[in-house]
Amino acid sequence: MEKEKRILLTGAAGFIGSYLLGYLNDQGYKNIIIVDDFSDEDKWFNFDDKEFTEKIEREILFDWLKKTDPEIDFIFHLGARTDTTEFDYSVHEKLNVDYSKMIWKYCVEKNIPLVYASSAATYGSGELGYKDDHDVVEKLQPLNPYGVSKNEFDKWALVQSAQPPFWTGLKFFNVYGPNEYHKGRMASMIFHGYNQVKKTGEVKLFKSHIPEFKDGEQLRDFIYVKDIAKVCYWLMKNPVASGLYNLGTGKARSFKDLVTAIFVTLNKEPVIKYIDMPEDIRDKYQYFTEADMQKLRDAGYYDSFYTLEEGVAEYVKDFLTKNKYF
Repeated sequence: MEKEKRILLTGAAGFIGSYLLGYLNDQGYKNIIIVDDFSDEDKWFNFDDKEFTEKIEREILFDWLKKTDPEIDFIFHLGARTDTTEFDYSVHEKLNVDYSKMIWKYCVEKNIPLVYASSAATYGSGELGYKDDHDVVEKLQPLNPYGVSKNEFDKWALVQSAQPPFWTGLKFFNVYGPNEYHKGRMASMIFHGYNQVKKTGEVKLFKSHIPEFKDGEQLRDFIYVKDIAKVCYWLMKNPVASGLYNLGTGKARSFKDLVTAIFVTLNKEPVIKYIDMPEDIRDKYQYFTEADMQKLRDAGYYDSFYTLEEGVAEYVKDFLTKNKYF
């Protein structure tokens, strides 16, 4: 019988990280070192019923690794500053660039495979398309410091001569699903939409501020967090060619479709009100994103992704209405 892998998972108290932790537990993996800033009590519910062997504060991780020199078989680096409304680049640079470089160098030194979270925010307004082509990375123009920091690390990773034995940077598109209760303004539109319906019976969406898109018909590639976990797990089991890979559904859908799916799940008639977009994000807003998923498909990942309606229905019925975590 194969020895159980020992996994190190950063961002384990966060939305996607804690979901992946639960998913790994469900696949029989319990020998997991979890890493995060555990000071936020709102995040404790994300991991308090999960199984893991060590819980290490983000700030002391590298001291701990040096001191204990644990045997680690795989690293998922999902820890990041993800607030797209934080405009101080130094905040993003410290966590999303410098810290990631330290993780990378540790993987190189110890010969550990690495999967890390990049972001579709690297694509900016999409003027160069949404293809996970390495030749385009240097030319991308992200719209906010978060996107810049993610792209800076991708650029750095691609030119390293010393690399982990296998690595992928996954460009997550618009992720939604359980365990995002703590995210506040940065939680998904499904989370906010559900809470608006429960409170007022209607959902507010941003008006479009460019003529090519009608109100509510701004398009995004929304991906259910379960599909993110499935791909991460598959990559651990099936190392593919190293590099950057998109991770969306490959199908852009409108915010109007998304909100309608919430109302349908709750057996209510859709009531949508359009409001002005805040000026601080108006010129940094992506009106269209759609992942080109050919590269991951060519690498051998053939599972279908949740449709927007399927993902929203499961998230709303099984988690939001029960105030439940995964």
